[in-house]
Amino acid sequence: MARNRFDVDEKLESFNVGHLRRSFVYIRQHSKVMLISLFFSAIAVICSLLTPKLVGYAVDNTIPNKDLRELFILAGGMVVLIGLNILFSYLRSKKMVVVGQQIVYDIRKDLFAHLQKLPFQYYDDRPHGKILVRIINYVNNVSDMLSNGIINFVLEIFNIIFILGFMFTTNVQLTLVVLAGVPVLVVVLVLLRPKQRRAWRAVNNKSSNLNAYLQESIDGTKITQSFTRQEKNAEIFDQLNTINQKTMMRAVRLSNLVPWFVDNISVIVVALMYLMGIAWTRPVVTFGVLVVMGDYAWKLWQPILNISNLYNNLINTLAYLERIFETMDEPVTVDDLPGAVEMKPIKGHVEFKDVTFSYDGQVNVLEHLNLDVKEGESVALVGPTGAGKTTIVNLISRFYNLTGGEILIDGMDISQVTLHSLRSQMGIMLQDSFIFAGSILDNIRYSKLDATMEEVKRACHTVCADEFIEEMKDGYNTQVQEKGSRLSQGQRQLIAFARTILRDPRILILDEATSSIDVKTEKQLQEGLQNMLKGRTSFIVAHRLSTIRNCDRIFYVSDKGVLESGSHEELMAKKGLYYQLYVSQLEGEDPAEAAG
Repeated sequence: MARNRFDVDEKLESFNVGHLRRSFVYIRQHSKVMLISLFFSAIAVICSLLTPKLVGYAVDNTIPNKDLRELFILAGGMVVLIGLNILFSYLRSKKMVVVGQQIVYDIRKDLFAHLQKLPFQYYDDRPHGKILVRIINYVNNVSDMLSNGIINFVLEIFNIIFILGFMFTTNVQLTLVVLAGVPVLVVVLVLLRPKQRRAWRAVNNKSSNLNAYLQESIDGTKITQSFTRQEKNAEIFDQLNTINQKTMMRAVRLSNLVPWFVDNISVIVVALMYLMGIAWTRPVVTFGVLVVMGDYAWKLWQPILNISNLYNNLINTLAYLERIFETMDEPVTVDDLPGAVEMKPIKGHVEFKDVTFSYDGQVNVLEHLNLDVKEGESVALVGPTGAGKTTIVNLISRFYNLTGGEILIDGMDISQVTLHSLRSQMGIMLQDSFIFAGSILDNIRYSKLDATMEEVKRACHTVCADEFIEEMKDGYNTQVQEKGSRLSQGQRQLIAFARTILRDPRILILDEATSSIDVKTEKQLQEGLQNMLKGRTSFIVAHRLSTIRNCDRIFYVSDKGVLESGSHEELMAKKGLYYQLYVSQLEGEDPAEAAG
């Protein structure tokens, strides 16, 4: 699918200001702290606005009267006001840093919790780098806007109201001159807004593509070096990086236009105010009033500039929020249905009734499949690559929803029970033997956190993993890197095998469980595996047919269904598809001996 491509931009819905309103849920959780911060900010603003009044009074009265005592008092008052401004600004900043980080925590927690619920299909369809950038980069980018940004916006509005109040009480005519530039700025913002939004959404797309390719390249480093693809990969990265840089520069240039217009408009209107003030000097305007109005004029345009910057940040934030909430809105298609019940202790009777399944809704992988596996029976699934063997075992665990039909366990439709109660009674070993960063012990206990050391060792002994683990310097406490890079593929598979067995499941699913294990270890494993399979229903997917000869039944899966079924001896006697597949693996061994 196209969205698997790292160089294909993701398509989003049209701009929706509802995303901003929706984000208020994270703000409301901290409303008390934010109101306190707003109160501190208001005190700081009032203190900063009183200082020009003292200067103006000193220019018009104290200095002409040569009242040195009063001048020192005014100077002391200014020091106190400046000190209070610094103090309350600091207190406000301190609280808002805490709020900002808490908002980051809350959004990231909700995002991660939702990602844990999303079905396999979601991860099949998207580069993981594009998912990661939303949790880390985008959340970081919106946190400051949702905390400091909202407070600053309200504060700057208050600033403008307070400043205008002081200005109008000082001189109405000069105030109107200063305000003459505001309509011009409004027109500029209206014209620039759609261009800025499109530019920053393009930045998000290109940075997401870059991150996806980077993550893929890191994961595939060994393959890259094996096939000497370094130069080609660097060329692709350079192309993506260049596109990202150009897109970013265009967005930055558009964003910088707003403060550029604010700066120039403010300089023009303030200069005009001084010219008009000089023309109106006494009796309309005194020199002290002109000094005060000049100070207020710059103070008025500063919050206007700040609001314009906040506006730029808001445009960016809305683009990020679109991506964040798009992820949160991704439907959990595989979930507990309304009225789902707890699965009773499983005995292990599994039935597929007229099951049809498609990954993309267009091409069916399975069609009208019927299987009946009895309690305690071990069955193997064999057949050509892509025939649907792994799909069958994934459907038993309900990792995907069926397109048609139903799957029953002990007569209970698995779509009508809770996922936790279903999967907690299964042992599932998938093709990817994923190893987490940490100790070997932690990796094995991943399936059963309260397992005792004796249980862990018993599971490892069953799958022949105890020998190589105990030979390591730190034994079970040996630290392994992400994806088990310090272990061989066979060792990773044995650890994953032990992790699966530790749960002691009633239904055991093994998907290519021994594909990377050497022949000697596999022979040792067979005895333990046969003991392990006793008394539990098991589904074994295997290409190495020697590992499944002792299964109760073998299903040959191909052409969207099961073409042959029976024991090893029965299928060999038929000399059909399974026979041909088995003999082809013997490479010259006498078919008669194989049948026997």
